Amino acid sequence: MLTLTDRAVQAIRDLMVGEYLPKKAGLRISALPGEAAGLEFSLVSAPSPGDEVLERSDVRVFLEPEAAGLLRDRTLDVHTGPGGRPTFQFTPES
Repeated sequence: MLTLTDRAVQAIRDLMVGEYLPKKAGLRISALPGEAAGLEFSLVSAPSPGDEVLERSDVRVFLEPEAAGLLRDRTLDVHTGPGGRPTFQFTPES
């Protein structure tokens, strides 16, 4: 199962500020059709049917089934990129 670092939780929380999303909203990670290991990130109001739901603190992550398979035994971390923008990175679980 995908795990989240403290930095990832904070970055997701920061992304949701001011987005006028319901309290149960979260970050959805889905596999891009036709792209090997391509992933799409989006802020959504609720999980789609079949999504795996991860909750840590007040943050929710929804994993589309194919993405959940790709990210099994991975950790989601965040590094600050140019201009202070968060850059999500998946690493093997340690």
